[in-house]
Amino acid sequence: MFRGISTGVALLLLVMTVNENASNAQSSIQSSPIERARALHKRLPLIDGHNDLPWALREKFGRDLSKIDLSQPQHQLMTDIPRLRAGGVGGQFWSVYVPADMQGKEAVRATMEEIDTVFRLARRYPEVFEMAYSAQDVGRIHAAGRIASLIGIEGGHAIDNSLAALRMFYRLGARYMTLTHSANLAWADSATDTPKVNGLSEFGKEVVREMNWLGMVVDLSHVSPDAMNAALDVSGAPVIFSHSSARALCDHPRNVPDAVLKRLPQNGGIVMVSFVQGFTSAAVLQYEQRRDQETKRLAGLSGSSDKSVQEGIARWDQENPAPRATIGQVADHIEHVRKIAGIDHVGIGSDFDGITSTPVGLEDVSCYPALTAELMNRGYSDADLGKILGGNLLRVMRQAEAISARMQKERGPSEARIEVLDKR
Repeated sequence: MFRGISTGVALLLLVMTVNENASNAQSSIQSSPIERARALHKRLPLIDGHNDLPWALREKFGRDLSKIDLSQPQHQLMTDIPRLRAGGVGGQFWSVYVPADMQGKEAVRATMEEIDTVFRLARRYPEVFEMAYSAQDVGRIHAAGRIASLIGIEGGHAIDNSLAALRMFYRLGARYMTLTHSANLAWADSATDTPKVNGLSEFGKEVVREMNWLGMVVDLSHVSPDAMNAALDVSGAPVIFSHSSARALCDHPRNVPDAVLKRLPQNGGIVMVSFVQGFTSAAVLQYEQRRDQETKRLAGLSGSSDKSVQEGIARWDQENPAPRATIGQVADHIEHVRKIAGIDHVGIGSDFDGITSTPVGLEDVSCYPALTAELMNRGYSDADLGKILGGNLLRVMRQAEAISARMQKERGPSEARIEVLDKR
């Protein structure tokens, strides 16, 4: 290669060439953050904390999986297998959501049907999905090239005030439960309802303790700030916010106040930043509030009907184009959680297929690498990105599992009943 020169000079030139090639390779990587992001996703599991595909399949296809082929692009959804692969998804908490106005036995049954949908998805596409029940499962499944499928219950109304139902849902695979959805429960206050029990009732506190005993992660998305603080007071295991953002940047009641973010390091919990436009952008939130006010005004007019309100709001929409949140604003929320709580306390919880619109640049499940690239451009290291993508959530799961193992050596399942604890 270097004929006619001394061995020493040849070695020097060889070292310089190797260094130059390495520098060029590094420069190439740095000039293409999206490729670097995709490579990172192959190495480390991206675990999204919240996707509502099961409910979307219920509404659009009546839960009949023979009517849809997720191995092909499905443009009426935000989620399908080609786009999950393109997005580098290694693990997904599928939300087994049922509406807050579905109560009692109906809610229990519907939640079981949603869980059944998740299991049937794994059975229908075994080369893609595998059910996961632990942090260890997630790592093993990702290493095998499949997507770890986990179950999260969205709303404590699903257990119908029964700790026995809670325990059985754990046996069916549920590994987190959001304490409320959009309305209060008898034992917990929602962020979007008028407070009734100052956060959590005595039974609500027992629900948190029993979730710790089970190893089921307590999810504080959707609950009031008082309920957030009450749960943090009671829980001996880390909590999560499966799909929430920072209230300091967007003053939506579904977001997490800084006072709560400051408590996360002591608890060990995480906020999984959402892609919900109204939680992300103050301009979008203000637009949505104005639109709601116009809808109420139209409904209050003399002689109004459903048709007249729909026509009126359609005209208003034409005259008032909706703003869009951006991928950069989602990254801003990640940065804010990092600033207040620390890098060990942030994750990602998109809410895909539970929302009707998305931030620019985060249109569907194929877009996660774009968010990773955005954070790379802001100077995040691969180690920090690994924590955000899934490392922090896996650590929460491992801690919850260890605390459960210890508690189950100390006591059996709780015999508490709401009628006794809350003196009904």
